[in-house]
Amino acid sequence: MVEGAEITGNPSSPHRAGRAARAALDHGRRLVAGRFGASAENCVFTSGGTEANLLAVRGLGAGRTLLAGATEHDAIRRASDDSTVCTIPVLRDGTLDLEVLEARLSEAGQHGALVCAMLANNETGVLHPISEIAALCRRYGARLHVDAVQAAGRMAFDLGSLGADSLAISGHKFGGPKGTGALLLAGEGATPLAPVQAGGGQERGRRGGTPALPAIMGMAAALEAASTCSRDLAPLRDAIEIAARAAGATVCGDGASRLGNTTSLALSGIRGEAQLIALDLDGVCVSAGSACSSGKVATSHVLEAMGLGDLAGCAVRVSLPWNAPDDCAEVFNAAYARLVSRRRRDG
Repeated sequence: MVEGAEITGNPSSPHRAGRAARAALDHGRRLVAGRFGASAENCVFTSGGTEANLLAVRGLGAGRTLLAGATEHDAIRRASDDSTVCTIPVLRDGTLDLEVLEARLSEAGQHGALVCAMLANNETGVLHPISEIAALCRRYGARLHVDAVQAAGRMAFDLGSLGADSLAISGHKFGGPKGTGALLLAGEGATPLAPVQAGGGQERGRRGGTPALPAIMGMAAALEAASTCSRDLAPLRDAIEIAARAAGATVCGDGASRLGNTTSLALSGIRGEAQLIALDLDGVCVSAGSACSSGKVATSHVLEAMGLGDLAGCAVRVSLPWNAPDDCAEVFNAAYARLVSRRRRDG
């Protein structure tokens, strides 16, 4: 990022300084695209996962019925202003109901559909069966957009292995700078895409605005590091879940395949925001639902869609970062035990 900040040229300028900036931008683009099996021409840099999702929905979904899972992030749920949006329910474990999806794909008919499905849910870590979803999309001539924001840098995948037409990623999820992201598109050559943000024709006309070169270089470097320095955080998550169950908590999405760093813990009778405040005062940072909405007092739409009823408002999300200290499970478990003990003592 420091190197990028010292490059004063605009990547769109033909002079020497501009060419240096273009070379650095192209290098970052090749790194990011290559990691997810996309061509460099089909890596569109954005300001984050939200913009990447919006670009996919409004670009790839133009003229198509949008089929979105009930547990999708608000970046997907609110991306379309089209009336032909259909929500696909999830099963109790949080995975997409494939029978309902197939029925809706059949109904979409010749006009086709754009299916939006997360690879890993940002609140529960639940992994959707993307390969099976992709097979259904191919059968019915639908496109598939995968929100891979929570999964990028934490598990191995690419466009080909998933069978997706596009992927959205966000740099801060794998240790890169906040405010960076990309939309990766399948296919050879530059896939045309109507821009959400028009401008001077940058990103091959798909996203206007001068690229944030230092941030893009930081995202590419972080992604490269994540591929060689990744940790298996599942043992720490499992230790947290074992202690939480013993304290009376419900692990949301337990039983489904899940991302190793994420868990959602519901504690009957204690609102999520109350748990968040108590844990924060004890030095532990969690969120009540998505981190994007944790400042709001609201029941998780993800847990509601999973049929958890009142428990949907009594959960906290614990997300372990790439640099989580080895004693973080021990620290969390002690704070969580004190929270439960105070609750029982106070009635």
